[in-house]
Parts: sequence; structure tokens; C-alpha cells
Amino acid sequence: MSTVRRDFGSFHSSNVQELLELKDDDYQLPPLPVQGPNFLDIKPDLHFGKSIKNKYFILEEECTFLNHGAFGATLKDALLVAQKWQMYTEKQPLRFFDRELLPLLVYVTRRLAKFVGCDPRDLLLVQNATTGINCVIKNLGLGPGDVIFSLSVTYGAVKKLLKHICAETGSILQEETVQFPITSRDQLISLVESTLRPEVTKLAVFDHIPSNIPFIMPIQEIIAICHKRGVPVLVDGAHALGSLPLDIASLKPDYYISNAHKWFCCPKGCAFLYVKRELQSVIRPLVISHGFGSGFNSEFIWSGLKDYSPFLSMPTVIDFWETVGPDTMRKYMYQLCHQAAEHLVHVWNTDLIAPADMFGSMSLVRLPDTLYNSSSPATYQQAEVIQNKLYYKFNIEVGASCVFHTLNFFVQNLQSKYDIHLGFNFSKNESNILFSNLTCLVWMALYFGSLAISIISISLFGILYCFRTSLAFLQ
Repeated sequence: MSTVRRDFGSFHSSNVQELLELKDDDYQLPPLPVQGPNFLDIKPDLHFGKSIKNKYFILEEECTFLNHGAFGATLKDALLVAQKWQMYTEKQPLRFFDRELLPLLVYVTRRLAKFVGCDPRDLLLVQNATTGINCVIKNLGLGPGDVIFSLSVTYGAVKKLLKHICAETGSILQEETVQFPITSRDQLISLVESTLRPEVTKLAVFDHIPSNIPFIMPIQEIIAICHKRGVPVLVDGAHALGSLPLDIASLKPDYYISNAHKWFCCPKGCAFLYVKRELQSVIRPLVISHGFGSGFNSEFIWSGLKDYSPFLSMPTVIDFWETVGPDTMRKYMYQLCHQAAEHLVHVWNTDLIAPADMFGSMSLVRLPDTLYNSSSPATYQQAEVIQNKLYYKFNIEVGASCVFHTLNFFVQNLQSKYDIHLGFNFSKNESNILFSNLTCLVWMALYFGSLAISIISISLFGILYCFRTSLAFLQ
């Protein structure tokens, strides 16, 4: 049976590796001084929509919140549990950090590992996907002439990291361009197959779901191609946890990172990094602390004094997902998203940026070209003008960038009795303020019952310039 004991630092219960290596039958749950809800009130025939939003989230009624994908919206019960952990910590801080915390984090690691389908010894709790990706990239020992392979849809912050590493080490970034519209999964598979150079490539980086262009990457086939050529793969799955059925053991990535605050609805500052067992010897934490030298997980589990309550609330989020049913939730989200996208394609006589079966809970629809009359491409500054217009005049919170727009659906969105309302403002005075050569401000909201999902986008001469939005938890 599991017994806590000292292993590193001054912690009285720091035998992290020993506790993670135990089989489930031998592992004993540590005492849980803070109890979360049991969700026994959730019925098998639970109706998704407004009741979910009002009961399980705290988004204000006045704001039409359309950028959930940026920083997420936390499950109300998880937030309350995190606050209880904060209060409990301060009742006797030394007892909590010195004797209780690390076994509790082991418990969280074991729960999450089972949910995403991997061995808990291969999974690390990190604060966000950016931290996890930095940890991998900065430990690879890249040198002059080494190649990092990526695609043009790679997340912007990761692109900057790769460019920085290449400038610092003399390594080379090989970024292959994805052509739009995407015709099939085979297009992406062929792109990797025809451009990946095994003799010089030290790492390949792919988004499981690109942030701004939210198609689902055929990641399993791409990983197989890379491995056949001896190239390790880092998967940025920032949008995957919750929106995709993750089974890391089946995917077989070398490194996998995902946030828990987006689709999974954990409190902020909660993510995971998976590292294949054979590669763990070279991966070190960005912050070296007491666990150094005591094992892979021990080196990461304590990075200094901070608020660990987001991690400690994760079992509550897992309980919610397991009670409602991950497959049930994703099926609802996928069907609602596909239905809305199909309807818009029909109404606007346009198309999707990729085949419908390459989208899950997010989709992207091109707006009619006839809405626009401009001789110059859209810019981020123009997009920001509309973003601020929507925020200050309509209290609509939406992200903006000169890339692609995503249509997002979660369990708060109501499927039945929906109407589609298109609001096009053609005021010349406003258009002169917004764009020098643009004749209209375009905004539209899809209403599913009393829940709205807004699509803000611009299409100029066949090129899509869209505003990225995310999970719409709306009134």
C-alpha cells in the first residue's frame, strides 16, 4: 500500500516517484480535507443549453462572451473548490505545503493520466501549454544546421519561440505552407510526406487543432510518417483536452501538451505535458528546485511556492465530465456545430475552409464575397477597430486577428428552436470610420434559443480575414 515519506527537500511527504509507480490496486488515495460536489443531481437525460450555463458557469448576463477559447470559462464548482483549497491552505500553511500537497498532486496526476490515456509517470502538471512547449524546445540541445519542421498554421507564440531558438542556436526553421481551402486529410499528410527531411530534422511540431483555423489535424497519420523517418514529434494540443477524445497511448507522440482551462473548463493556470519515457532523461524543468535529481516527475512537481489550487480542483472537473459523459458532450457539440455550419453555407452560398468531417466543436465558414468592396487587404488594425466597436457599443467580447474565424459550440448552446439573425450595418459614416475603403461593418449572431454565437469576419477578393472567437457561453 502507498505510504508517504520524505524523499527530497524538507517535505515530509515527497516520495512522488514511488507513489506514481504504484499500481492502482496498491495505490491509496490521500486524505482529502476539501470535498467537491458529487454531481448526483445530474440526470442521464440532462438537457444542454441555457440551464447548463446558468447552473455551472458564472459568465455575466450583460456580456455576449465570444472568446472563450482565449482564456476559457471555468466550471463554477471547480472555481469554488479551488477557493476552498486556498482557504484551507491558509489555515495552516506549513502543514499543507510540507505534509499534504505533493501526495495530493500525485493523486491529480493519476486521475488526469487515466482520463487522457497515458501512464502517470509520463505526465507532468504545468501551468499552461506555453510553459510545456518551452520546456521541450529549450531542452533539445539544438545546434547549427539542425532543422525544426512545422506548418504555417502553427500557433503564433510557438512560431516566435521556434524563431528565437533558431536565432539562438543556429538551427533552421522549415515552415511548410498549408494551402486553403483544404481539400482532404490527405492534402496535409502528403504535405508532410513530401517535405519532411529525416537526415536533418531534429523535431517536428504540429497543432492538433490549429488555434485560428480549427480543423482537426490527421495527427496520428502524421506522427506515423515522422516516426518512420526517425523524427520525434511535439504536438501542441492546446485546444484538444475536452474537445477531442484523447488517448495518448494510441497516438504515440513523443511530446504532447494541452491546456485544461479551455474546453476542459479548469481554473486558470492548469495544463499538462506528456513526455515519452525514453526521452525523459533530457527534459528538465525551466525552474530547478528541490525535486531535482529525485526523478522525472519530482523535478517538475514543485517549482517553488505558488497557488496550486487550480490543479487541486481538477478532480472536480474530471468528475463533471465523467458524470455527464465525454462522448455525450462531444456528440452534442459536434452535431450543433456541423448543423450551424451547414446552414450558413447554404444561406450564404459559400463554403467551409476544410471538409465538414475535419471539424469537431469548431468550424469556419466563408462569408459572401459580395459584401465587400475594397482594393486593399484587411489589417490587424482594422480588425481591432471592429473589435472595439463591438465591445463598446454592443458589449460583445470577441478576439481579433487577420487570420481565420472559428465557429464554436459547447454544451451551453441550445439546439432546438433556433433562428438565425443576420445584422448587416451599411452605414457610410460608420464604414468611413472603420475602414477607409470598406463599405460595411459586418456582424452576425446565431441564436440558438436564447443563446448567441457571433461570427465576425471579413472576406476580401476571395481571401479570408476573420476574427477568431471561441466557446460561446451566452445568454
